[in-house]
Amino acid sequence: MSDSRLLRIGTRNSPMALAQAERVRAMLADRHPDVTVEVRSMSTSGDRWLGDLAVLGGKGAFTKEVDAALLNGDVDLAVHCVKDVPGDRPAPAGTVLAAYLARDDVRDCLVHPGGLRIEQLPAGARVGTSAVRRVAQLALHWPDLVPVPIRGNANSRLAKLDAGEAYDALLLAVSGLQRIGQADRITHPIDVDSMIPAVGSGTLVLQCRDDDTRTRDLAASLNDPRTWRETMAERTMLHILQGNCHSPIAALARTEPDGRLGLRARVISLDGKTVLDVHEWAADPITLGTSVAAALLRQGARELLDLPTHGSA
Repeated sequence: MSDSRLLRIGTRNSPMALAQAERVRAMLADRHPDVTVEVRSMSTSGDRWLGDLAVLGGKGAFTKEVDAALLNGDVDLAVHCVKDVPGDRPAPAGTVLAAYLARDDVRDCLVHPGGLRIEQLPAGARVGTSAVRRVAQLALHWPDLVPVPIRGNANSRLAKLDAGEAYDALLLAVSGLQRIGQADRITHPIDVDSMIPAVGSGTLVLQCRDDDTRTRDLAASLNDPRTWRETMAERTMLHILQGNCHSPIAALARTEPDGRLGLRARVISLDGKTVLDVHEWAADPITLGTSVAAALLRQGARELLDLPTHGSA
């Protein structure tokens, strides 16, 4: 940093991303009052593009401009949703994922104008989502519902629902709606045993330059060890499976009372007819993620993941 008293946070300019960056700014300002923290937002190709994310190279479309600003020294710290950070490749050279904030609600939820729960939707109801993970689990548990692709940030998706466009309901993340002050729109938080979340759901990660020890130390002061362990198990599994934005992979690690980690993961065909399901426990997150990935591969995950899909996880 050119000014030792200044910390510049880089983020996407969507309402949710700005709210997340402001949350980090406030936390840092509270713990480190001697540091001036600024938020600098930027547009990303993932926000501008409304087509299939795979065309832009997947989830990295939401982070690459922020990554470039970080590497160029234009910002010192980046705030990302973990589920937007590619899991099939390491962080860009010269950067490090320095801290994981305490995890928020991991559940997906239904948003329906009439307040219905997902099991109350009539056959043929159009549910807006572009996440292949959600599409596959819809097909598994609620095959009479019709997933309809939708892109854009959560605010714009809610606006499309309200405008009566081609959707009867939406599937969104509980944590995302909470972060943008729209939790009152949630009509049915869906149990994680029915709709297993995406890897890293509910978690914010702080990224900085690897050689910027001062920023690394500031970020580390916000790290939550439990969240780090759970996220590391999930992302280890995702990395070994080489999962990306069009992989129907769902996973959730949870810390048991005895300190062990449990990791449940699914790989599901888009029609919901083939389900690979693994649930294992271990003390070490890397060991656990590796073991769960190996078990899924033994069940045939590679062949299932190599099938063509479209959308985002």
